[in-house]
Amino acid sequence: MKVLIVGSGGREHAIAWAVSKSAKADKIYCAPGNAGIEEYAECVNIGAMEFDKLVAFAKEKEIDLTIIGMDDPLVGGVVDAFEAEGLRVFGPRKNAAIIEGSKAFSKDLMKKYNIPTAEYENFDSDEAALAYLETAKFPIVLKADGLALGKGVLICNTLEEAKDGVKTIMEDKKFGDAGNRMVIEEFMTGREVSVLAFCDGKTIKCMTSAQDHKRAKDGDQGLNTGGMGTFSPSPFYTDEVKEFCEKYIYQPTMDAMKAEGRDFTGILFVGLMLTDDGPKVLEYNARFGDPEAQVVLPRMENDIIDVIDACIDGRLSEIELSFEDNAAVCVVLASDGYPEHYEKGKLIKGLENFEGKDKEGYYAFHAGTKKTDEGIVTNGGRVIGITAKGANLKEARANAYRATEWVDFENKYMRHDIGKAIDEA
Repeated sequence: MKVLIVGSGGREHAIAWAVSKSAKADKIYCAPGNAGIEEYAECVNIGAMEFDKLVAFAKEKEIDLTIIGMDDPLVGGVVDAFEAEGLRVFGPRKNAAIIEGSKAFSKDLMKKYNIPTAEYENFDSDEAALAYLETAKFPIVLKADGLALGKGVLICNTLEEAKDGVKTIMEDKKFGDAGNRMVIEEFMTGREVSVLAFCDGKTIKCMTSAQDHKRAKDGDQGLNTGGMGTFSPSPFYTDEVKEFCEKYIYQPTMDAMKAEGRDFTGILFVGLMLTDDGPKVLEYNARFGDPEAQVVLPRMENDIIDVIDACIDGRLSEIELSFEDNAAVCVVLASDGYPEHYEKGKLIKGLENFEGKDKEGYYAFHAGTKKTDEGIVTNGGRVIGITAKGANLKEARANAYRATEWVDFENKYMRHDIGKAIDEA
């Protein structure tokens, strides 16, 4: 089987690694890929949003399966473009990917179908948003409606902060057109948990749990980023919580999308907040989380192609997902200054220390790297996700931080408290 993966980050590297373990995958391509993905796939210079070129490449190479890793092409309709040409592709169609593409849509969906989430209001103008804030309770959360690379969420503690936030999102357009519309919602407190699930339009099968760390600095300080690290499983995702979510969140979401004529086939990411009033949905994504995929996929025992085939063919109910009885922690090595201002092109040293180490439970998933004549260099804010497994979370955390010392580059930056909540569990 020939497989094409669309994307270029740590998530796609983790997917490529998982696909390479499948007995069904004979040849893997990745568009556009990165320096790390080249270990498993032939990278092709086609951008994730170049739908016509992607379709033409898939037809030329007689690709048997295309896996879409990124949010932008999914929301833009890449699956529809592939299906229109009779190509086999994994991911939600455009009318289903809107569950991530529009926060206002997803909030309205949850409200309509009684799926637990924070109280909220949608706004199309800054004037209306500012008027609403005058009587709101603080802290409060402002969200750009559209895709914003995981950074379009502002937590505001005061009215002045919130007013500045409205200006940032709707007037200054810091997040581009994603800020044409805005959601203002109540601030929830509790433990956050991320759950990824395979879906075939009617059946949903959840993977093992994880917990992401979004803030740039230790102690959850600093700006929101695309993710600075994660661990799996979450000790806070108990059997009781899981049972509640299966009954009131996961299957109801599948049923709601089907009722709306938006059958969801692909990966559904459910961000949860475990509040005093029970689990509530923070957000939905329409693809594997990043860096969550980097701790979940290495623990999955199933052949990923078998599961994806079942999703596409509408027979996911036949699959039993299985995960190793262990733990994994991912620490993101970033460029200092991320997510705002940082330098690229720094030579990365020590990557050879990870060669063959996946058999021992150590991985270096490339996110922002590029191959040059001098060697592999940094090419983004998040550079590499260092993932390690262990018998339990504490061991996995110790292994991951030890492995961060195996690789180095100028302006290397990381959080030092990824998974620290484990010690408090």
